[in-house]
Amino acid sequence: MRTRPLLAAARVMLVSGLVFPVYWAITASLSPEASLFEAPPLVPTALTLDHYRALWDERQFWLPMRNSLVVAGATTALAIVAGTLAAYALTRLQFRGRTPLLAGVLAASMLPQVSLVPPLYMALRAVGLIDTYTGLVLPYLSFALPLSIWLLAGYFRQLPQEVEDAALVDGASRMQALRHIVLPLAWPGIATAAILTFLYSWNEFIFALSFTLGPERYTAPVAIALLRGRYQVPWGQILAAAVVTTLPVVVVVVAFERRIVAGLTAGATKG
Repeated sequence: MRTRPLLAAARVMLVSGLVFPVYWAITASLSPEASLFEAPPLVPTALTLDHYRALWDERQFWLPMRNSLVVAGATTALAIVAGTLAAYALTRLQFRGRTPLLAGVLAASMLPQVSLVPPLYMALRAVGLIDTYTGLVLPYLSFALPLSIWLLAGYFRQLPQEVEDAALVDGASRMQALRHIVLPLAWPGIATAAILTFLYSWNEFIFALSFTLGPERYTAPVAIALLRGRYQVPWGQILAAAVVTTLPVVVVVVAFERRIVAGLTAGATKG
């Protein structure tokens, strides 16, 4: 009984430690520039939208937001389509080399991104894809595709194969069984993989910085990192940009929290 107050206090401290930086960023983005270098109160008294107006009107921050949406959306669509087919083949079809192939997918996902930048840059420059949407989507697939394959493979393993076998016995082809039987059952796992792939692509920084040359193709994380003023760092605009960029991610995570957890734990207790 005595441990309950301690646990409650520990939860409050943990939640406060996680939420307070977000609260501070939001309040600072709404505070005048001069007050950012003082000791502001926990509840600000003077609020302004100047940082957001400057971010949208002067910095044209809608452009990197659009670029992030296009790149993350295209990466997610390609990774889910290819990842679904690959995960289904790896879990349902019997062929030689299946286990080494799955291990290769895992090994590819473990490579640090910075080690892939030089070879990918040389390859993209050779085919003229530097500073293009395609030149970002293709490198993003190097980590988005292994992620989707592993998540979906774990989800496919827990689906009852008897229903699919019954469809095959009744004369359905493998693709018909996949389209009409497996995909409707696996929809929660596919949605989870899509959400996580989108979040990874939305927050990616190294590839976006390395393979873009100007503001026309910068994604939101790169645009925030390169925000500069003539005589000083515009911290208010940087904080406003961070809030604007984080808001879609927070909405997605909060809305699909249970589905994300279910997708991550799928297949953990059933081989």
